[in-house]
Amino acid sequence: MDEPENIKWHYSKVAKEQRRDLNNHKSAVVWFTGLSGSGKSTISVELEKELHQLGIRTYHLDGDNVRHGLNKDLGFGPDDRKENIRRIGEVSKLMVEAGLLTLAAFISPYCADRDEIRKMMESGEFIEVFVDASIETCKSRDPKGLYKKVRAGEITGFTGIDAPYEAPVNPEITVNTDQKSVEESVQTIMSYLKTKGYLIND
Repeated sequence: MDEPENIKWHYSKVAKEQRRDLNNHKSAVVWFTGLSGSGKSTISVELEKELHQLGIRTYHLDGDNVRHGLNKDLGFGPDDRKENIRRIGEVSKLMVEAGLLTLAAFISPYCADRDEIRKMMESGEFIEVFVDASIETCKSRDPKGLYKKVRAGEITGFTGIDAPYEAPVNPEITVNTDQKSVEESVQTIMSYLKTKGYLIND
């Protein structure tokens, strides 16, 4: 859809690189994807805590949290899920422009939707983290009791059960939480961020 003629983009006199210089670190979105119960939120919260202790300016976006406000008008059908992720992609892009290392934890089941967010960003600004856990492990954890509700027939269209989950083809990072603890998973991601130079702005 074409934009109305009276809507124009207004440029800031402070560039993204200047914000990064002020923070003394790069900005990017670390995008956690995986099944419900795989550990996305738990790992991303612990990662943010560790980054904050190092003086890294962060913001954490979580799937449940944004549905309390920004996306409370959306349901869980395919179209609404797509719009949910599109909106979070736009918010994440703004956070990256603001110079923050942004942690986004969303099931985001469709590869195409995650790829669209990657396209919004400049090279190196989208770090896809596949939080890999078997459906059996996720069912055994069931932190929100959702799998129990699925078994009882109270929820349908649930990702990994009767709705698809498309695992990343070539993520920057994979953490298998069947095998790794939360701390080990956090350290895997920290090692990537340090090695790739995200924690300092050269």
